[in-house]
Amino acid sequence: MDSPGGFGNFSYDLAHLLGGAVLVLTFGLLYQRRLTAVINTYSVQSWALAAAAAWQGWVQGSAELYVAALIALSVKGVVIPIALHRIVRRLDIHRTVEAAMGVFPSMALGVALVVLAILLVLPSTMESQVLTREDLALALSVVLLGHLMLITRRTALTQVVGFMSIENGLILGAVGVRGMPLVVELSVAVLVLVGAVVFGVFFFRIRERFDSLDDSHLDRVGEAHR
Repeated sequence: MDSPGGFGNFSYDLAHLLGGAVLVLTFGLLYQRRLTAVINTYSVQSWALAAAAAWQGWVQGSAELYVAALIALSVKGVVIPIALHRIVRRLDIHRTVEAAMGVFPSMALGVALVVLAILLVLPSTMESQVLTREDLALALSVVLLGHLMLITRRTALTQVVGFMSIENGLILGAVGVRGMPLVVELSVAVLVLVGAVVFGVFFFRIRERFDSLDDSHLDRVGEAHR
């Protein structure tokens, strides 16, 4: 059997690995150029988030984190990706993602944002536990990369995925802090579901009006109403 210190090191390493997996998969969202690949990567990112929450539930002895993991796995990892795939099939939008920035510049800027997150979080959390500090740095990195995806992707569906990736980053930060109330995860899950429904209707309206999901068409709407 592992010694307490050995188990502590193992729990730290595994928690760090799962948090890092969420971050790497966020880079995967920036890298992908097919809508279906973006959705699938988001699904896997949510599975990694669910694993991170479940492991923190084991380490912290918190049943609420198991519920959070189940929500992340079922809602974010299964239900929402299936809904998005159906939207892609229904609107027949099997094509490459339209981006305002190429792959290499996006990835380079993403690395810079991760460095920024580390420089912001670690010095300001000197009194916190090492795992908590690093989890918060990883979480902020995921949030910043999600915002980068919102800025550099022109297709409405990929921007929705970017929004939900930001939410995954917020949950990653929350599960790393002891005592996260279950109501936080439940309220966020409901918000994401409602947002997915609203965005689904939004997709159909854009496609019906412009025969495209490029959000640049929204500028034409604004100009028409001026």
